Amino acid sequence: MTVLDTPSTSTWRQFYALTKPRVVQLIVFCALIGMVLAVPGLPSGAQVRLGLIACAGIWLVAGAAAAFNCLVEKTIDSKMKRTAWRPTARGELSDRQALIFSALLCAAGSGILYVAVNPLTMWLTFATFVGYAVIYTVILKPLTPQNIVIGGASGAMPPVLGWAAMTGDVGPEALILFLIIFLWTPPHFWALALYRVEDYRKSGLPMLPVTHGNEFTRLQVLLYTFVLMAACLMPFIYGMSSWLYLSVAVLLSLGFIGYAWALWRNYSDELARKTFRFSLIHLSALFAALLVDHYLF
Repeated sequence: MTVLDTPSTSTWRQFYALTKPRVVQLIVFCALIGMVLAVPGLPSGAQVRLGLIACAGIWLVAGAAAAFNCLVEKTIDSKMKRTAWRPTARGELSDRQALIFSALLCAAGSGILYVAVNPLTMWLTFATFVGYAVIYTVILKPLTPQNIVIGGASGAMPPVLGWAAMTGDVGPEALILFLIIFLWTPPHFWALALYRVEDYRKSGLPMLPVTHGNEFTRLQVLLYTFVLMAACLMPFIYGMSSWLYLSVAVLLSLGFIGYAWALWRNYSDELARKTFRFSLIHLSALFAALLVDHYLF
Protein backbone atom coordinates (compact mmCIF):
# COMPACT_ATOMS: atom_id res chain seq x y z
CA MET A 1 0.00 0.00 0.00
CA THR A 2 1.41 3.38 -1.04
CA VAL A 3 1.26 6.60 0.95
CA LEU A 4 -1.65 7.77 -1.17
CA ASP A 5 -3.40 4.40 -1.01
CA THR A 6 -5.04 4.74 2.41
CA PRO A 7 -7.47 2.12 3.76
CA SER A 8 -10.34 4.46 2.88
CA THR A 9 -9.32 4.94 -0.76
CA SER A 10 -8.52 1.24 -1.06
CA THR A 11 -12.04 0.35 0.15
CA TRP A 12 -13.62 2.71 -2.35
CA ARG A 13 -11.58 1.11 -5.12
CA GLN A 14 -12.93 -2.26 -4.02
CA PHE A 15 -16.49 -0.97 -4.17
CA TYR A 16 -15.78 0.50 -7.60
CA ALA A 17 -14.40 -2.87 -8.77
CA LEU A 18 -17.69 -4.51 -7.78
CA THR A 19 -19.47 -2.46 -10.46
CA LYS A 20 -17.44 -4.17 -13.23
CA PRO A 21 -16.52 -0.79 -14.81
CA ARG A 22 -15.58 -2.07 -18.27
CA VAL A 23 -18.81 -4.03 -18.63
CA VAL A 24 -20.89 -1.08 -17.40
CA GLN A 25 -19.11 1.26 -19.82
CA LEU A 26 -20.19 -0.95 -22.72
CA ILE A 27 -23.75 -1.02 -21.34
CA VAL A 28 -23.89 2.77 -21.13
CA PHE A 29 -22.36 3.10 -24.60
CA CYS A 30 -25.08 0.84 -26.06
CA ALA A 31 -27.75 2.83 -24.19
CA LEU A 32 -26.26 6.03 -25.57
CA ILE A 33 -26.55 4.66 -29.10
CA GLY A 34 -30.24 4.03 -28.47
CA MET A 35 -30.64 7.62 -27.25
CA VAL A 36 -28.87 9.11 -30.25
CA LEU A 37 -30.79 7.07 -32.81
CA ALA A 38 -34.09 8.00 -31.15
CA VAL A 39 -33.49 11.70 -31.83
CA PRO A 40 -33.69 12.84 -35.48
CA GLY A 41 -30.76 15.09 -36.36
CA LEU A 42 -28.70 16.93 -33.76
CA PRO A 43 -30.12 16.87 -30.22
CA SER A 44 -31.17 20.06 -28.49
CA GLY A 45 -29.57 21.23 -25.27
CA ALA A 46 -32.48 19.83 -23.28
CA GLN A 47 -32.15 16.46 -25.00
CA VAL A 48 -28.41 16.35 -24.27
CA ARG A 49 -29.10 17.01 -20.58
CA LEU A 50 -31.80 14.36 -20.54
CA GLY A 51 -29.44 11.87 -22.17
CA LEU A 52 -26.66 12.56 -19.66
CA ILE A 53 -29.05 12.14 -16.74
CA ALA A 54 -30.36 8.89 -18.22
CA CYS A 55 -26.79 7.61 -18.70
CA ALA A 56 -26.06 8.35 -15.04
CA GLY A 57 -29.17 6.51 -13.87
CA ILE A 58 -28.52 3.52 -16.12
CA TRP A 59 -24.87 3.40 -14.98
CA LEU A 60 -25.93 3.30 -11.32
CA VAL A 61 -28.47 0.50 -11.79
CA ALA A 62 -26.09 -1.50 -14.00
CA GLY A 63 -23.37 -1.11 -11.38
CA ALA A 64 -25.84 -2.30 -8.74
CA ALA A 65 -26.60 -5.43 -10.77
CA ALA A 66 -22.88 -6.12 -11.21
CA ALA A 67 -22.25 -5.72 -7.46
CA PHE A 68 -25.13 -8.07 -6.62
CA ASN A 69 -23.75 -10.58 -9.13
CA CYS A 70 -20.35 -10.43 -7.38
CA LEU A 71 -22.04 -11.05 -4.05
CA VAL A 72 -24.07 -14.05 -5.20
CA GLU A 73 -21.18 -15.62 -7.10
CA LYS A 74 -18.37 -14.94 -4.61
CA THR A 75 -17.73 -18.67 -4.02
CA ILE A 76 -17.75 -19.44 -7.73
CA ASP A 77 -15.56 -16.41 -8.47
CA SER A 78 -12.96 -17.55 -5.95
CA LYS A 79 -12.46 -20.79 -7.94
CA MET A 80 -11.91 -19.07 -11.29
CA LYS A 81 -8.68 -17.35 -12.31
CA ARG A 82 -10.60 -14.71 -14.31
CA THR A 83 -12.66 -13.60 -11.29
CA ALA A 84 -10.68 -14.62 -8.19
CA TRP A 85 -9.40 -11.04 -7.78
CA ARG A 86 -12.87 -9.60 -7.08
CA PRO A 87 -13.20 -8.06 -3.58
CA THR A 88 -16.12 -10.32 -2.62
CA ALA A 89 -14.26 -13.44 -3.80
CA ARG A 90 -11.18 -12.42 -1.77
CA GLY A 91 -13.24 -11.57 1.30
CA GLU A 92 -12.13 -7.92 1.24
CA LEU A 93 -15.73 -6.76 1.36
CA SER A 94 -18.39 -8.41 3.50
CA ASP A 95 -21.73 -9.66 2.19
CA ARG A 96 -23.45 -6.86 4.10
CA GLN A 97 -21.24 -4.20 2.55
CA ALA A 98 -21.79 -5.53 -0.97
CA LEU A 99 -25.56 -5.87 -0.48
CA ILE A 100 -25.97 -2.35 0.94
CA PHE A 101 -23.77 -0.91 -1.82
CA SER A 102 -25.85 -2.66 -4.50
CA ALA A 103 -29.14 -1.54 -2.92
CA LEU A 104 -27.99 2.09 -2.65
CA LEU A 105 -26.84 2.19 -6.28
CA CYS A 106 -30.08 0.63 -7.48
CA ALA A 107 -32.23 2.99 -5.42
CA ALA A 108 -30.27 6.07 -6.51
CA GLY A 109 -30.31 5.10 -10.19
CA SER A 110 -34.00 4.17 -10.15
CA GLY A 111 -34.88 7.42 -8.41
CA ILE A 112 -32.97 9.49 -10.96
CA LEU A 113 -34.63 7.69 -13.87
CA TYR A 114 -38.14 7.93 -12.41
CA VAL A 115 -37.97 11.62 -11.44
CA ALA A 116 -35.66 13.12 -14.06
CA VAL A 117 -36.25 10.89 -17.11
CA ASN A 118 -39.56 8.95 -17.20
CA PRO A 119 -41.23 6.06 -15.34
CA LEU A 120 -41.03 3.71 -18.34
CA THR A 121 -37.25 3.93 -18.45
CA MET A 122 -37.03 3.36 -14.71
CA TRP A 123 -39.23 0.26 -14.81
CA LEU A 124 -37.44 -1.18 -17.84
CA THR A 125 -34.07 -0.58 -16.18
CA PHE A 126 -35.23 -2.12 -12.92
CA ALA A 127 -36.61 -5.12 -14.82
CA THR A 128 -33.18 -5.48 -16.45
CA PHE A 129 -31.62 -5.43 -12.97
CA VAL A 130 -33.94 -8.21 -11.81
CA GLY A 131 -33.38 -10.17 -15.03
CA TYR A 132 -29.60 -10.12 -14.68
CA ALA A 133 -29.05 -10.12 -10.92
CA VAL A 134 -31.80 -12.55 -9.97
CA ILE A 135 -33.21 -14.54 -12.92
CA TYR A 136 -29.86 -15.04 -14.71
CA THR A 137 -27.38 -15.08 -11.81
CA VAL A 138 -29.43 -16.94 -9.19
CA ILE A 139 -31.67 -19.19 -11.30
CA LEU A 140 -30.51 -19.73 -14.88
CA LYS A 141 -26.71 -19.71 -14.61
CA PRO A 142 -26.42 -22.71 -12.27
CA LEU A 143 -29.36 -24.54 -13.86
CA THR A 144 -28.94 -24.77 -17.64
CA PRO A 145 -26.18 -24.55 -20.30
CA GLN A 146 -28.55 -22.25 -22.21
CA ASN A 147 -28.20 -19.70 -19.40
CA ILE A 148 -26.33 -17.19 -21.54
CA VAL A 149 -28.93 -17.43 -24.32
CA ILE A 150 -31.95 -16.82 -22.09
CA GLY A 151 -30.16 -14.45 -19.76
CA GLY A 152 -28.80 -12.55 -22.75
CA ALA A 153 -32.11 -10.71 -22.91
CA SER A 154 -31.03 -8.57 -19.95
CA GLY A 155 -27.71 -7.74 -21.57
CA ALA A 156 -29.48 -6.73 -24.78
CA MET A 157 -31.69 -4.14 -23.09
CA PRO A 158 -29.41 -1.02 -22.99
CA PRO A 159 -30.41 0.38 -26.43
CA VAL A 160 -34.06 -0.11 -25.48
CA LEU A 161 -33.46 1.81 -22.25
CA GLY A 162 -31.79 4.62 -24.17
CA TRP A 163 -34.59 4.78 -26.71
CA ALA A 164 -37.25 4.84 -23.97
CA ALA A 165 -35.37 7.60 -22.14
CA MET A 166 -35.59 9.94 -25.12
CA THR A 167 -39.02 9.03 -26.51
CA GLY A 168 -41.04 7.62 -23.62
CA ASP A 169 -41.82 4.47 -25.59
CA VAL A 170 -40.16 1.45 -27.25
CA GLY A 171 -40.12 1.53 -31.05
CA PRO A 172 -39.28 -1.23 -33.55
CA GLU A 173 -35.85 0.38 -34.09
CA ALA A 174 -35.01 -0.23 -30.44
CA LEU A 175 -36.13 -3.84 -30.75
CA ILE A 176 -33.81 -4.34 -33.74
CA LEU A 177 -30.88 -3.10 -31.65
CA PHE A 178 -32.01 -5.44 -28.87
CA LEU A 179 -32.04 -8.38 -31.30
CA ILE A 180 -28.49 -7.65 -32.49
CA ILE A 181 -27.05 -7.73 -28.96
CA PHE A 182 -29.21 -10.72 -28.00
CA LEU A 183 -27.80 -12.78 -30.88
CA TRP A 184 -24.26 -11.43 -30.39
CA THR A 185 -24.05 -12.53 -26.75
CA PRO A 186 -23.87 -16.35 -27.14
CA PRO A 187 -20.95 -16.50 -29.64
CA HIS A 188 -19.19 -13.75 -27.71
CA PHE A 189 -19.50 -15.51 -24.36
CA TRP A 190 -18.99 -19.07 -25.61
CA ALA A 191 -15.70 -18.05 -27.24
CA LEU A 192 -14.58 -16.99 -23.77
CA ALA A 193 -15.97 -20.15 -22.15
CA LEU A 194 -14.04 -22.35 -24.60
CA TYR A 195 -10.64 -21.25 -23.37
CA ARG A 196 -11.82 -20.88 -19.77
CA VAL A 197 -13.52 -24.27 -19.70
CA GLU A 198 -11.44 -25.62 -16.80
CA ASP A 199 -12.42 -22.64 -14.67
CA TYR A 200 -16.09 -23.32 -15.34
CA ARG A 201 -15.65 -27.03 -14.72
CA LYS A 202 -14.08 -26.30 -11.31
CA SER A 203 -16.85 -23.84 -10.49
CA GLY A 204 -19.55 -26.43 -11.17
CA LEU A 205 -21.45 -24.15 -13.55
CA PRO A 206 -23.15 -25.99 -16.47
CA MET A 207 -21.59 -23.90 -19.24
CA LEU A 208 -21.98 -25.28 -22.75
CA PRO A 209 -18.33 -26.39 -23.25
CA VAL A 210 -18.56 -28.30 -19.95
CA THR A 211 -21.91 -30.01 -20.59
CA HIS A 212 -21.74 -30.53 -24.37
CA GLY A 213 -18.05 -30.40 -25.17
CA ASN A 214 -15.69 -28.25 -27.20
CA GLU A 215 -16.74 -29.33 -30.69
CA PHE A 216 -20.47 -28.79 -30.12
CA THR A 217 -19.83 -25.35 -28.62
CA ARG A 218 -17.65 -24.33 -31.58
CA LEU A 219 -20.46 -25.32 -33.96
CA GLN A 220 -22.93 -23.22 -31.97
CA VAL A 221 -20.59 -20.24 -32.14
CA LEU A 222 -20.39 -20.58 -35.91
CA LEU A 223 -24.16 -20.97 -36.39
CA TYR A 224 -24.90 -17.97 -34.22
CA THR A 225 -22.55 -15.75 -36.23
CA PHE A 226 -24.58 -16.50 -39.38
CA VAL A 227 -27.85 -15.61 -37.65
CA LEU A 228 -26.19 -12.54 -36.13
CA MET A 229 -25.14 -11.32 -39.57
CA ALA A 230 -28.77 -11.43 -40.72
CA ALA A 231 -29.78 -9.35 -37.68
CA CYS A 232 -26.97 -6.86 -38.35
CA LEU A 233 -28.46 -6.16 -41.79
CA MET A 234 -31.86 -5.23 -40.34
CA PRO A 235 -31.08 -1.55 -39.55
CA PHE A 236 -30.40 -1.02 -43.27
CA ILE A 237 -33.38 -3.09 -44.40
CA TYR A 238 -35.72 -1.25 -42.03
CA GLY A 239 -34.42 2.14 -43.17
CA MET A 240 -32.60 3.11 -39.98
CA SER A 241 -29.26 3.45 -41.76
CA SER A 242 -27.60 3.92 -45.14
CA TRP A 243 -24.99 2.15 -47.22
CA LEU A 244 -22.22 3.33 -44.89
CA TYR A 245 -23.54 1.27 -42.01
CA LEU A 246 -24.35 -1.63 -44.32
CA SER A 247 -20.75 -1.78 -45.59
CA VAL A 248 -19.33 -1.78 -42.06
CA ALA A 249 -21.89 -4.34 -40.85
CA VAL A 250 -21.11 -6.74 -43.70
CA LEU A 251 -17.33 -6.48 -43.16
CA LEU A 252 -17.60 -6.94 -39.40
CA SER A 253 -20.04 -9.83 -39.72
CA LEU A 254 -17.87 -11.61 -42.28
CA GLY A 255 -14.91 -11.09 -39.96
CA PHE A 256 -16.79 -12.66 -37.04
CA ILE A 257 -17.90 -15.56 -39.25
CA GLY A 258 -14.31 -15.99 -40.40
CA TYR A 259 -13.04 -16.29 -36.84
CA ALA A 260 -15.87 -18.68 -35.95
CA TRP A 261 -15.20 -20.81 -39.04
CA ALA A 262 -11.49 -21.05 -38.23
CA LEU A 263 -12.34 -21.89 -34.62
CA TRP A 264 -14.71 -24.63 -35.74
CA ARG A 265 -12.23 -26.16 -38.18
CA ASN A 266 -9.07 -26.02 -36.08
CA TYR A 267 -9.44 -25.15 -32.40
CA SER A 268 -6.84 -23.53 -30.21
CA ASP A 269 -7.11 -21.52 -27.01
CA GLU A 270 -5.31 -18.63 -28.68
CA LEU A 271 -7.81 -18.58 -31.55
CA ALA A 272 -10.69 -18.65 -29.06
CA ARG A 273 -9.14 -15.63 -27.32
CA LYS A 274 -8.85 -13.81 -30.64
CA THR A 275 -12.47 -14.64 -31.46
CA PHE A 276 -13.60 -13.28 -28.10
CA ARG A 277 -11.59 -10.08 -28.58
CA PHE A 278 -12.93 -9.61 -32.09
CA SER A 279 -16.48 -10.00 -30.82
CA LEU A 280 -15.92 -6.93 -28.63
CA ILE A 281 -14.60 -4.99 -31.61
CA HIS A 282 -17.54 -6.23 -33.69
CA LEU A 283 -20.23 -4.83 -31.40
CA SER A 284 -18.45 -1.57 -30.58
CA ALA A 285 -17.59 -0.81 -34.21
CA LEU A 286 -21.06 -1.83 -35.40
CA PHE A 287 -22.78 0.60 -33.05
CA ALA A 288 -20.20 3.29 -33.77
CA ALA A 289 -21.01 2.91 -37.47
CA LEU A 290 -24.71 3.35 -36.67
CA LEU A 291 -23.83 6.53 -34.80
CA VAL A 292 -21.71 7.99 -37.61
CA ASP A 293 -24.27 6.98 -40.23
CA HIS A 294 -27.04 8.66 -38.25
CA TYR A 295 -25.33 12.05 -38.43
CA LEU A 296 -23.81 11.87 -41.90
CA PHE A 297 -26.87 10.66 -43.76
